[in-house]
Amino acid sequence: MGDSAIIRKSGQRYVDVATGKTIDACYPDEDGARRGCLAEKYELIRSEFFDIEVDVVTDAIQSTEDAYLRLHLLSARVMKPNSMRLDGIFEMLPAIAWTTAGPVFPQWVTKLRTLVASEFHHLIVLSVDKFPRMVDYVMPSGVRIGDADRVRFGAFLSEGTTVMHEGFVNFNAGTLGKAMVEGRVTPGVTVGEGSDVGAGSSIMGTLSGGGKRTNSIGNGSLLGANAGIGISLGDNCIVEAGLYVTAGTKVRLPDGSVDYARNLSGRDNVLFRRNSQTGVVEALPTSEHGWGGINDALHANNE
Repeated sequence: MGDSAIIRKSGQRYVDVATGKTIDACYPDEDGARRGCLAEKYELIRSEFFDIEVDVVTDAIQSTEDAYLRLHLLSARVMKPNSMRLDGIFEMLPAIAWTTAGPVFPQWVTKLRTLVASEFHHLIVLSVDKFPRMVDYVMPSGVRIGDADRVRFGAFLSEGTTVMHEGFVNFNAGTLGKAMVEGRVTPGVTVGEGSDVGAGSSIMGTLSGGGKRTNSIGNGSLLGANAGIGISLGDNCIVEAGLYVTAGTKVRLPDGSVDYARNLSGRDNVLFRRNSQTGVVEALPTSEHGWGGINDALHANNE
Protein backbone atom coordinates (compact mmCIF):
# COMPACT_ATOMS: atom_id res chain seq x y z
CA MET A 1 0.00 0.00 0.00
CA GLY A 2 1.07 3.61 -0.54
CA ASP A 3 1.63 6.19 2.16
CA SER A 4 -1.80 7.84 1.92
CA ALA A 5 -4.71 8.54 -0.39
CA ILE A 6 -7.13 11.20 0.84
CA ILE A 7 -10.46 10.97 -1.00
CA ARG A 8 -13.14 13.66 -0.92
CA LYS A 9 -16.52 12.79 -2.42
CA SER A 10 -20.16 13.80 -2.36
CA GLY A 11 -22.65 10.98 -2.03
CA GLN A 12 -26.27 9.99 -1.57
CA ARG A 13 -27.26 7.60 1.19
CA TYR A 14 -30.42 5.72 2.05
CA VAL A 15 -31.36 5.81 5.76
CA ASP A 16 -33.83 3.53 7.53
CA VAL A 17 -36.58 5.83 8.79
CA ALA A 18 -37.44 3.73 11.86
CA THR A 19 -33.90 3.45 13.24
CA GLY A 20 -31.99 6.30 11.59
CA LYS A 21 -29.30 3.81 10.49
CA THR A 22 -27.58 4.14 7.13
CA ILE A 23 -28.52 1.39 4.70
CA ASP A 24 -26.13 2.14 1.83
CA ALA A 25 -24.40 4.96 -0.03
CA CYS A 26 -23.69 5.72 -3.67
CA TYR A 27 -21.27 8.15 -5.26
CA PRO A 28 -22.54 9.26 -8.69
CA ASP A 29 -19.83 10.32 -11.12
CA GLU A 30 -22.17 12.70 -12.96
CA ASP A 31 -23.18 16.05 -11.48
CA GLY A 32 -26.83 16.17 -10.52
CA ALA A 33 -27.34 12.41 -10.75
CA ARG A 34 -29.61 10.92 -8.12
CA ARG A 35 -31.70 7.83 -7.51
CA GLY A 36 -35.10 7.01 -6.09
CA CYS A 37 -37.19 3.95 -5.32
CA LEU A 38 -40.60 2.87 -4.07
CA ALA A 39 -39.27 2.16 -0.59
CA GLU A 40 -38.41 5.86 -0.40
CA LYS A 41 -41.81 6.87 -1.78
CA TYR A 42 -43.57 4.89 0.97
CA GLU A 43 -41.23 6.35 3.61
CA LEU A 44 -39.57 3.17 4.79
CA ILE A 45 -36.26 4.81 3.87
CA ARG A 46 -35.22 8.39 3.19
CA SER A 47 -32.58 9.83 0.91
CA GLU A 48 -29.86 12.22 2.07
CA PHE A 49 -26.90 13.89 0.39
CA PHE A 50 -23.61 14.12 2.27
CA ASP A 51 -19.88 14.77 1.92
CA ILE A 52 -17.06 12.53 3.07
CA GLU A 53 -13.30 12.85 3.38
CA VAL A 54 -11.11 9.89 4.35
CA ASP A 55 -7.62 8.52 3.85
CA VAL A 56 -8.48 5.13 2.41
CA VAL A 57 -4.92 3.81 2.73
CA THR A 58 -4.07 4.65 6.33
CA ASP A 59 -7.46 5.08 8.04
CA ALA A 60 -9.61 2.22 9.29
CA ILE A 61 -13.18 2.10 7.99
CA GLN A 62 -15.28 4.39 10.20
CA SER A 63 -18.82 4.11 8.85
CA THR A 64 -21.15 2.49 6.34
CA GLU A 65 -20.63 5.51 4.07
CA ASP A 66 -16.87 4.97 4.29
CA ALA A 67 -17.21 1.26 3.46
CA TYR A 68 -19.31 2.04 0.38
CA LEU A 69 -16.80 4.67 -0.71
CA ARG A 70 -13.99 2.12 -0.74
CA LEU A 71 -16.11 -0.39 -2.66
CA HIS A 72 -16.95 2.37 -5.15
CA LEU A 73 -13.28 3.26 -5.65
CA LEU A 74 -12.52 -0.37 -6.52
CA SER A 75 -15.35 -0.85 -9.01
CA ALA A 76 -14.73 2.59 -10.55
CA ARG A 77 -11.08 1.56 -11.14
CA VAL A 78 -9.76 4.41 -8.99
CA MET A 79 -8.01 2.07 -6.55
CA LYS A 80 -6.73 -1.43 -7.28
CA PRO A 81 -7.36 -4.52 -5.16
CA ASN A 82 -5.20 -4.73 -2.02
CA SER A 83 -4.36 -1.00 -2.19
CA MET A 84 -6.66 0.18 0.65
CA ARG A 85 -7.46 -0.75 4.22
CA LEU A 86 -10.57 -2.93 4.20
CA ASP A 87 -10.27 -4.50 7.63
CA GLY A 88 -13.51 -4.18 9.54
CA ILE A 89 -15.65 -3.80 6.42
CA PHE A 90 -18.08 -6.56 7.41
CA GLU A 91 -18.89 -4.82 10.68
CA MET A 92 -19.72 -1.59 8.82
CA LEU A 93 -21.95 -3.19 6.18
CA PRO A 94 -25.48 -4.04 7.41
CA ALA A 95 -27.32 -7.04 5.99
CA ILE A 96 -29.84 -5.67 3.48
CA ALA A 97 -32.77 -7.08 1.54
CA TRP A 98 -32.03 -5.94 -2.00
CA THR A 99 -35.44 -5.69 -3.66
CA THR A 100 -36.93 -4.39 -6.88
CA ALA A 101 -38.49 -1.58 -4.84
CA GLY A 102 -35.22 -0.54 -3.23
CA PRO A 103 -32.97 -1.67 -0.36
CA VAL A 104 -34.52 -2.16 3.08
CA PHE A 105 -33.69 -3.96 6.29
CA PRO A 106 -35.04 -7.53 6.06
CA GLN A 107 -37.74 -6.99 8.69
CA TRP A 108 -39.49 -4.50 6.37
CA VAL A 109 -39.85 -6.78 3.34
CA THR A 110 -43.40 -7.91 4.13
CA LYS A 111 -44.55 -4.35 4.78
CA LEU A 112 -42.88 -3.12 1.59
CA ARG A 113 -44.49 -5.89 -0.44
CA THR A 114 -47.93 -4.84 0.85
CA LEU A 115 -47.32 -1.14 0.20
CA VAL A 116 -46.15 -1.54 -3.41
CA ALA A 117 -48.99 -3.95 -4.24
CA SER A 118 -51.25 -0.92 -4.67
CA GLU A 119 -49.10 -0.01 -7.68
CA PHE A 120 -49.30 -3.58 -9.03
CA HIS A 121 -45.60 -3.99 -8.34
CA HIS A 122 -44.70 -7.62 -7.72
CA LEU A 123 -41.85 -7.33 -5.24
CA ILE A 124 -38.81 -9.50 -5.91
CA VAL A 125 -36.09 -9.93 -3.31
CA LEU A 126 -32.87 -10.31 -5.29
CA SER A 127 -30.73 -11.22 -2.28
CA VAL A 128 -30.22 -10.69 1.44
CA ASP A 129 -26.57 -9.79 1.82
CA LYS A 130 -24.07 -7.21 3.01
CA PHE A 131 -22.88 -6.52 -0.55
CA PRO A 132 -25.05 -5.35 -3.45
CA ARG A 133 -24.49 -6.07 -7.11
CA MET A 134 -21.73 -3.98 -8.65
CA VAL A 135 -23.71 -2.86 -11.68
CA ASP A 136 -26.38 -1.21 -9.51
CA TYR A 137 -23.73 1.24 -8.26
CA VAL A 138 -20.95 1.37 -10.87
CA MET A 139 -21.06 0.46 -14.56
CA PRO A 140 -17.44 0.09 -15.74
CA SER A 141 -16.82 0.56 -19.45
CA GLY A 142 -15.85 -2.22 -21.81
CA VAL A 143 -16.94 -5.25 -19.78
CA ARG A 144 -19.42 -8.07 -20.32
CA ILE A 145 -21.19 -9.74 -17.40
CA GLY A 146 -23.40 -12.75 -18.05
CA ASP A 147 -25.12 -12.68 -14.65
CA ALA A 148 -24.93 -9.41 -12.70
CA ASP A 149 -25.79 -11.19 -9.44
CA ARG A 150 -22.37 -12.84 -9.55
CA VAL A 151 -20.25 -9.68 -9.48
CA ARG A 152 -20.23 -7.99 -6.09
CA PHE A 153 -19.82 -4.29 -5.51
CA GLY A 154 -16.11 -3.73 -4.94
CA ALA A 155 -15.02 -5.96 -7.83
CA PHE A 156 -12.32 -4.45 -10.08
CA LEU A 157 -12.95 -5.33 -13.75
CA SER A 158 -10.53 -3.98 -16.34
CA GLU A 159 -11.60 -3.02 -19.84
CA GLY A 160 -12.06 -6.09 -22.03
CA THR A 161 -13.05 -8.43 -19.19
CA THR A 162 -15.77 -11.00 -19.78
CA VAL A 163 -17.47 -12.63 -16.80
CA MET A 164 -19.51 -15.57 -18.03
CA HIS A 165 -22.72 -16.73 -16.33
CA GLU A 166 -20.96 -19.13 -13.94
CA GLY A 167 -18.13 -16.72 -13.20
CA PHE A 168 -18.02 -14.93 -9.85
CA VAL A 169 -15.94 -11.92 -8.79
CA ASN A 170 -15.93 -10.86 -5.15
CA PHE A 171 -15.02 -7.48 -3.63
CA ASN A 172 -11.34 -6.43 -3.53
CA ALA A 173 -10.61 -8.80 -6.42
CA GLY A 174 -10.67 -8.74 -10.19
CA THR A 175 -8.81 -8.42 -13.45
CA LEU A 176 -5.84 -6.23 -14.31
CA GLY A 177 -6.33 -6.53 -18.07
CA LYS A 178 -8.69 -8.18 -20.54
CA ALA A 179 -9.47 -11.62 -19.21
CA MET A 180 -12.03 -14.41 -19.23
CA VAL A 181 -13.68 -15.28 -15.90
CA GLU A 182 -15.71 -18.49 -15.81
CA GLY A 183 -14.75 -19.51 -12.27
CA ARG A 184 -14.48 -17.91 -8.81
CA VAL A 185 -12.21 -14.93 -8.16
CA THR A 186 -12.17 -14.48 -4.39
CA PRO A 187 -11.14 -11.50 -2.20
CA GLY A 188 -7.58 -10.31 -2.65
CA VAL A 189 -7.09 -12.21 -5.92
CA THR A 190 -6.07 -10.52 -9.19
CA VAL A 191 -6.00 -11.98 -12.70
CA GLY A 192 -3.57 -10.63 -15.29
CA GLU A 193 -3.87 -9.61 -18.92
CA GLY A 194 -4.92 -12.37 -21.30
CA SER A 195 -5.60 -15.01 -18.63
CA ASP A 196 -8.55 -17.41 -18.41
CA VAL A 197 -10.16 -18.57 -15.16
CA GLY A 198 -11.85 -21.73 -16.42
CA ALA A 199 -15.41 -22.90 -15.79
CA GLY A 200 -15.96 -24.14 -12.24
CA SER A 201 -12.43 -23.24 -11.12
CA SER A 202 -11.53 -21.36 -7.94
CA ILE A 203 -8.68 -19.32 -6.52
CA MET A 204 -8.08 -19.31 -2.78
CA GLY A 205 -8.36 -15.74 -1.50
CA THR A 206 -7.49 -13.86 1.67
CA LEU A 207 -10.73 -14.90 3.38
CA SER A 208 -10.31 -18.61 2.65
CA GLY A 209 -9.50 -20.33 5.93
CA GLY A 210 -8.62 -16.98 7.47
CA GLY A 211 -5.32 -16.83 5.63
CA LYS A 212 -3.35 -13.70 4.79
CA ARG A 213 -1.68 -14.98 1.61
CA THR A 214 -2.52 -12.87 -1.44
CA ASN A 215 -2.72 -15.11 -4.50
CA SER A 216 -2.80 -13.98 -8.11
CA ILE A 217 -2.65 -15.17 -11.69
CA GLY A 218 -0.15 -13.52 -14.00
CA ASN A 219 -0.47 -12.69 -17.69
CA GLY A 220 -1.44 -15.22 -20.36
CA SER A 221 -2.18 -18.07 -17.94
CA LEU A 222 -4.92 -20.69 -17.86
CA LEU A 223 -6.63 -22.15 -14.81
CA GLY A 224 -8.40 -25.17 -16.27
CA ALA A 225 -12.05 -26.09 -15.83
CA ASN A 226 -12.87 -27.29 -12.29
CA ALA A 227 -9.28 -26.67 -11.23
CA GLY A 228 -8.12 -24.59 -8.29
CA ILE A 229 -5.06 -22.97 -6.76
CA GLY A 230 -3.96 -22.03 -3.27
CA ILE A 231 -0.78 -20.50 -4.70
CA SER A 232 -0.05 -17.80 -7.27
CA LEU A 233 0.56 -18.46 -10.94
CA GLY A 234 3.12 -16.44 -12.84
CA ASP A 235 2.96 -15.61 -16.56
CA ASN A 236 2.25 -18.26 -19.20
CA CYS A 237 1.21 -20.93 -16.69
CA ILE A 238 -1.35 -23.72 -16.96
CA VAL A 239 -3.18 -25.75 -14.33
CA GLU A 240 -4.71 -28.89 -15.81
CA ALA A 241 -8.51 -29.21 -15.70
CA GLY A 242 -9.74 -30.75 -12.45
CA LEU A 243 -6.45 -30.34 -10.55
CA TYR A 244 -6.41 -28.40 -7.27
CA VAL A 245 -2.93 -27.23 -6.30
CA THR A 246 -2.69 -26.10 -2.68
CA ALA A 247 0.38 -24.67 -0.98
CA GLY A 248 0.99 -28.08 0.60
CA THR A 249 0.65 -30.14 -2.58
CA LYS A 250 3.78 -32.18 -3.24
CA VAL A 251 4.91 -31.71 -6.83
CA ARG A 252 7.43 -33.70 -8.87
CA LEU A 253 9.84 -31.47 -10.80
CA PRO A 254 11.43 -32.23 -14.19
CA ASP A 255 14.66 -33.47 -12.53
CA GLY A 256 12.71 -36.03 -10.50
CA SER A 257 12.92 -34.17 -7.19
CA VAL A 258 9.81 -33.41 -5.13
CA ASP A 259 8.93 -30.01 -3.64
CA TYR A 260 5.95 -28.26 -2.11
CA ALA A 261 3.82 -26.23 -4.52
CA ARG A 262 4.20 -23.15 -2.32
CA ASN A 263 7.86 -23.01 -3.37
CA LEU A 264 6.74 -22.71 -7.00
CA SER A 265 4.23 -19.93 -6.27
CA GLY A 266 4.47 -17.08 -8.75
CA ARG A 267 6.92 -18.76 -11.14
CA ASP A 268 6.47 -18.22 -14.87
CA ASN A 269 6.07 -20.91 -17.55
CA VAL A 270 4.89 -23.77 -15.33
CA LEU A 271 2.42 -26.50 -16.30
CA PHE A 272 0.79 -28.24 -13.32
CA ARG A 273 -0.73 -31.60 -14.22
CA ARG A 274 -1.54 -34.96 -12.67
CA ASN A 275 0.17 -37.87 -14.38
CA SER A 276 -2.67 -40.03 -15.66
CA GLN A 277 -0.72 -43.26 -15.06
CA THR A 278 0.89 -42.66 -11.68
CA GLY A 279 -1.42 -40.01 -10.16
CA VAL A 280 1.61 -37.88 -9.23
CA VAL A 281 1.24 -34.10 -9.54
CA GLU A 282 3.94 -32.78 -11.84
CA ALA A 283 5.31 -29.32 -12.63
CA LEU A 284 6.68 -29.14 -16.15
CA PRO A 285 7.77 -26.30 -18.46
CA THR A 286 4.92 -24.96 -20.59
CA SER A 287 5.10 -25.36 -24.33
CA GLU A 288 6.49 -22.44 -26.29
CA HIS A 289 3.19 -22.45 -28.18
CA GLY A 290 1.23 -21.94 -24.95
CA TRP A 291 -2.45 -22.85 -24.67
CA GLY A 292 -3.81 -20.63 -27.44
CA GLY A 293 -4.84 -17.60 -25.39
CA ILE A 294 -8.19 -15.90 -25.03
CA ASN A 295 -10.32 -14.88 -28.01
CA ASP A 296 -9.50 -11.25 -28.86
CA ALA A 297 -12.79 -10.75 -30.73
CA LEU A 298 -14.76 -11.95 -27.71
CA HIS A 299 -13.10 -9.41 -25.41
CA ALA A 300 -13.02 -6.44 -27.77
CA ASN A 301 -14.82 -3.32 -26.55
CA ASN A 302 -17.26 -2.59 -29.38
CA GLU A 303 -19.67 -0.29 -27.57
